[in-house]
Amino acid sequence: MTLQEFFTLHPKTALAFSGGVDSAYLLWAARHWGAEIQPYLVRTQFQPAFEVDDARRICRELGCSLRIIELDILADETVRSNPPRRCYHCKRRLLGAILDAAHRDGYDLVLDGTNASDDAGDRPGMAALQELQVCSPLREAGLTKARIRQLSREAGLFTWDKPAYACLATRIPTGTAIERADLNRVARAEDTLRALGFRDFRVRLRGDTALLQIPQAQMPRLLEQRGQILAALRPDFSHICLDLEARP
Repeated sequence: MTLQEFFTLHPKTALAFSGGVDSAYLLWAARHWGAEIQPYLVRTQFQPAFEVDDARRICRELGCSLRIIELDILADETVRSNPPRRCYHCKRRLLGAILDAAHRDGYDLVLDGTNASDDAGDRPGMAALQELQVCSPLREAGLTKARIRQLSREAGLFTWDKPAYACLATRIPTGTAIERADLNRVARAEDTLRALGFRDFRVRLRGDTALLQIPQAQMPRLLEQRGQILAALRPDFSHICLDLEARP
């Protein structure tokens, strides 16, 4: 089924929205094919500010009103304890909040941006999608990540080349309880690198150490700016280390 066919069959939907490549293109496609679609974003401690800013920007550019749901995800002790299936439990809470809001607003069908490149076996959160009957039109249409980026570029969406982004909780080792202070210092470190022009990187927390994972092509620049980076990150971490196995 193509996206045009999907939105002809489902002309009124809600969207679990992140502002990333996939959900942005899905929002554009719904608008393009004349569907009524309402994006919902759940804001938790796991998101950096730039993600919310990007979501607001793409909605503004597409003429949509973004509805933001505030959720204290760390109040959920299962999520906070950071078990191996944390993503599943977190996804259930996020989608549950969206489903409740969407149903109150008169939307019976909720969509998400899962695409045909996403491996269900490696994404515990996808089980939550199936259990809560959230629909994934990009996946149903067979659209891969690469194809979505191409179509997004043709549509003029600024998200077309946005790097994939996993939430801040993924920076904390599995089994280590997630604390707001740790999320904040990781976010500050990543904001520093982003402001210096780095892209598609991660700052992992290892005890009191920041482990920087940078694409290989950006490593020379990181070493050139070593002093500036150390000065910015040192107040939050006892050690700042570079992972020599570069991000692919």
